[in-house]
Amino acid sequence: MVAFLPQFPELTPAMRSVLERMARSKHVPLYTLSPFEARTAYEASADVLEVPKPELARVQDLQVPARDGTRIRTRIYAPTAGPLPVLVYFHGGGFTIGSIATHDILCRTLAKLAGCAVVSVGYRLAPEHRFPTALHDAWDALESIARSGAVLGLDTRRLAVGGDSAGGTLATVCATLARDAGIPIALQLLFYPGCAAWPRAPSHARYHQGLVLEQAHIEYFFRQYVDDHQREDWRFAPLETPDVEGVAPAWFGLAECDPLVDDALAYADKLRAAGVPVDLEIYRGVTHEFIKMGRALPEARQAHADAALSLKKALFAP
Repeated sequence: MVAFLPQFPELTPAMRSVLERMARSKHVPLYTLSPFEARTAYEASADVLEVPKPELARVQDLQVPARDGTRIRTRIYAPTAGPLPVLVYFHGGGFTIGSIATHDILCRTLAKLAGCAVVSVGYRLAPEHRFPTALHDAWDALESIARSGAVLGLDTRRLAVGGDSAGGTLATVCATLARDAGIPIALQLLFYPGCAAWPRAPSHARYHQGLVLEQAHIEYFFRQYVDDHQREDWRFAPLETPDVEGVAPAWFGLAECDPLVDDALAYADKLRAAGVPVDLEIYRGVTHEFIKMGRALPEARQAHADAALSLKKALFAP
């Protein structure tokens, strides 16, 4: 990895230091591992660079039903007692790795800073569960939570969806499904979402190797999750969505040095062209996954604060 760093003068010193430490650790790239091994490795390192874990008034594990009878694990985070507006959150990990546990600190942080409840959804992973199972689980969970707010002690009249990376993909697709189902969504909160069917944008060529998310990772994850003939299905690639008019307003938090950045910018432009309000921040000099590196990167802490402010404005507006 270090051999490629001179190609990226835009990296911040702190981001460069993180990458150099990763290279010195001689970690095995996830795309060389089996899915089970990749999940184990990611779980072991997921919180190494996270901010300190916030303590909250409520942290509760629950299950909600999926359409096939499976019970989907969820975890509710709330900074105070009583019904609060809700962010339904889908973790990243290329539909193959990641879990409620790997994104525990991030969800706690958003709940504390925004003053809202966060419900983290443990959708099923590939390759055991291929496309569109993750999307079905995400939508079933969102629909169940929206319907059962009072029972869960949540104010789901004020509802947002969000996620990072593959979870951002699920969030924006769910925002479109919610529009069609008549479920009001106040905001879609999207950290570097995957939006395109194929790696054709310039950022894929610019940042394809040497950083946190390499093209080899992307192809590895997609091979686990989706068949090539399904990749242009809009539920996998939101840029293919026929009509986004009337979907929820969106906040994007993107990393400059990320293969996915141009695809997310294109999706933001698609929303704007349809009259959807969009607020977008590009955090300069950092890579994919930066949002989970708050101990090392001030940009991550700034993104936490920016996302929380966007949630407050959307969920607590009069």
